[in-house]
Formats: sequence, structure tokens, C-alpha cells
Amino acid sequence: MEKLFDINERGYSVRCKLFYEKDLHAVENVVIVMHGFGSSKDGRSTVKFGERLMAKYHHYAALAFDWPCHGADARKKLLLDECLAYLALVVEYAQKHLGAKRVYAYANSFGGYLTLNYIAQNGNPFHKVALRAPAIQMYQTLLDNMSADERSKVEKGKEVLLGFERKMKISKDFLDALQAADVMRHDYLDDADDLLILHGTADEMIGIGVSKTFAENNVVELIAVEGADHPFSQPKHMDVAIQKIIGFFAD
Repeated sequence: MEKLFDINERGYSVRCKLFYEKDLHAVENVVIVMHGFGSSKDGRSTVKFGERLMAKYHHYAALAFDWPCHGADARKKLLLDECLAYLALVVEYAQKHLGAKRVYAYANSFGGYLTLNYIAQNGNPFHKVALRAPAIQMYQTLLDNMSADERSKVEKGKEVLLGFERKMKISKDFLDALQAADVMRHDYLDDADDLLILHGTADEMIGIGVSKTFAENNVVELIAVEGADHPFSQPKHMDVAIQKIIGFFAD
């Protein structure tokens, strides 16, 4: 089953989608699903993950949400602090309102960076974490995917509009915050056994090399998915990723 709702706390309104079995009271494990830059909680990969999780295991729910300025969210200007505040509210909701005994994280691209950033700043609230094509160096990834004109405008203090499904305002403040919060400088060794990274060998947006370096530095398992692009657009590649992630969570 699916349920749409908002978390209205601390001046924020977080748009959420919950995938669950018939009885919400039977939920013991909640997987928080985090989409990438410019996507939303309604993306096909999120829906497929939620459906596969429900079909495979009992007592699990998948909780997806829109980052600020994404999907149905009302905000227009992207701020790093607000992204982390949204994640904190969703984790709290899973623990307190859904009564989850264990909270997991499945995060893609920008969502992967935010998950690692959150853990670095707040400690790790997750039983296990799976990252698909994580934008570990999000600052550089964003710069690499901006035009010279866009980079010039931002450096001059102007805002630019970036995104795919919808556009959002990006400022120098956001880029500076990303640069300051470099997760490559943080040590995740204490969480290594509960971290999994999947990255496509044909990722055209974020090369697998950064994930390899991060995995080696933190002794994290990395699964290289042969031929997969950044969004894992081929169904067979997405099927492999979901199978590996669900199996990792269930172990």
C-alpha cells in the first residue's frame, strides 16, 4: 500500500510517501529512501524499490520524501542546512511515529552525499546504509555539471536555476556549504560493516573512481555494476541494485 502525507514540524513541511503492508502497526523496520539531485520521491526507481521490498519481506516499510526544492516541496532556494533538517525530521518520524525498531537508509547520488554528511555531523542513526552512485564529492560534481556562464554568475553572488524535473535556485552560499562539508575528510570506519556502495562502471556523471577511493579509505564494500550508467536506467542494472540492497538490509 502507499500513503502520501506531510511532516509539519519546526516550520518545515516535508512531503512524504510511505510504502507498507496492510497493517502499519506491524512495521518494525523502516527504510528511508533518498533521491538524487533534481529528482523526487515519485521517481520510478523509488517506486520499484518500495514495491520489491514489500513483496520480499514482512514487517518492513519504505519511507521516501522530497528534498527541499524537489518534487512537491514548496521551497525555491536550495540550502544545505535545510536538507539535513528534512532528513532529521524523517528519521525522527520513522522512530517515533512509525515505531521502527531499526531504521535503514537507501540513498542515491545527492541523497548519498547528504546521508554521509548527516552521519558526520550527527552520528549514525541507521542500522545499515546503502548508497547507489553516491555524489561523495557533491561540490565538485555540481561544478562539473554547471556551464561556465552559470559558474561565473554564482561566483559574482548571483543565483542560477538548476535541476531536471523542476528548477531550483542555487547560490554561492550553497556551493560554499558543500565545499566546507567535504565527507571525504570524515572517517566512517566505525560504520564500515553497515555501509554498502553500488556504482555503475559506465556512470557518465560521477565516475566510479571516487567511490572506490572512499570505499578503500573506509574499508566499505563496493559493488561495481558492469555497464550501469548514473541513474541505472537499464532495468537489469536497477534489478541487480535493488536485489543487492534488499539482501544487505535483511542480513
